[in-house]
Amino acid sequence: MVLLLLEYLVLPELGKGRASKSLSLIGKVNVAYLIAGVVLEAAALAAYAQLTHTLLPRNGPSRWRLFRINMSSLSLSHVMPGGTAPGAALAYRLLTQEDMSGSEAGFALAMQGVGSAVVLNVIFWLALFVSLFFHGYNPLYAVAAGAGVLMMAIFATVVVMLTRGRQRAVETVRNLADHVPFLDGDRLADAVQGIADRLRAFASERELLYGAVAWAAANWLFDAASLWVFIAAFHKLVSPIDLLVAYGLANVLAFIPITPGGLGVVEGVLIPTLVGFHVPSKIAVLGVLGYRAVNYWLPIPIGGGTYLSLRFTHEGWRERIRSVREDIVEQRPPSAEGGDAVTDGESQGTERAEIPDRSGAVEAGPRTAPIPPGTPATDGAIDNGSQALHEDADHRAV
Repeated sequence: MVLLLLEYLVLPELGKGRASKSLSLIGKVNVAYLIAGVVLEAAALAAYAQLTHTLLPRNGPSRWRLFRINMSSLSLSHVMPGGTAPGAALAYRLLTQEDMSGSEAGFALAMQGVGSAVVLNVIFWLALFVSLFFHGYNPLYAVAAGAGVLMMAIFATVVVMLTRGRQRAVETVRNLADHVPFLDGDRLADAVQGIADRLRAFASERELLYGAVAWAAANWLFDAASLWVFIAAFHKLVSPIDLLVAYGLANVLAFIPITPGGLGVVEGVLIPTLVGFHVPSKIAVLGVLGYRAVNYWLPIPIGGGTYLSLRFTHEGWRERIRSVREDIVEQRPPSAEGGDAVTDGESQGTERAEIPDRSGAVEAGPRTAPIPPGTPATDGAIDNGSQALHEDADHRAV
């Protein structure tokens, strides 16, 4: 909540009376467009789950389970700094709990994150190339393009090392890991070897490769379409090329791990860029904030719920709950058992009474008048019998 207040209070576009002007447009919003924006955002998340399904082996988790894993990791990435690293770590743990090997999970997450970034840069560059002929040069374009070039260079270097220089890469990782505390060089080298093998096998399957690129592009395009619809809900149509430039510029810069999920960065880049493309500032503010409410804030509680659903439907949790239930059933309170025994004894004792003799043995006989106190033999027998009954009750209670 503090981040939410800081973000929406410090944005320059909300100052100088623009907030009150923007709020006047809320009564004129097209509700059908808002619903369409939510549906398009859901389609983007579904495409991302399908991308994960494509990158995993055929015996991997179901699409619905992968959707919940992605939502859990996305929710964590939106509340913790460090870019996508916290969410990727959570997704790795959840995938390995689904009987996926470490190399399979690591390959899928690496290709999912870096591959999606490469596809986003390609979309941004294509839109930017067309936009330069209509709007000219902007210094922000160079920053985003430079970040994209650096990202793609790192990705290309890693791919070349894992495919053509695999043995050298494995040995390098082993040697480096041996000098880092709490890391096992052999285990890490085996993981890198598994990722390299998986990458070579995936690259040889052209249909899967094309499918992964298509689903990554669908994820970004559905998300950008959601932004376009949220702006159109306030009766302003933006050129698709202009919107893709603003969208690509904001999301490429958001990959720099400054704030969780690019909080503040996306809004701070999208709004002025859209205003530069002749979108009225009050419409740009409301359209972007409405889009971010669905794109950024809504997945946080939904992801928390999906994480709980994964934890409590996991076999380990079911076994724990089952064992606790069996322990409760088997270990009944002793007082209840003793109470039942006393009740039964009292019901049976209405007909016959147990009279102890001098030796402490119990003899059954008909109930007669109370034995008057004073007789030594009788008193001793009663005392011995009472002690025996108390000892028996104590033993049963223990």
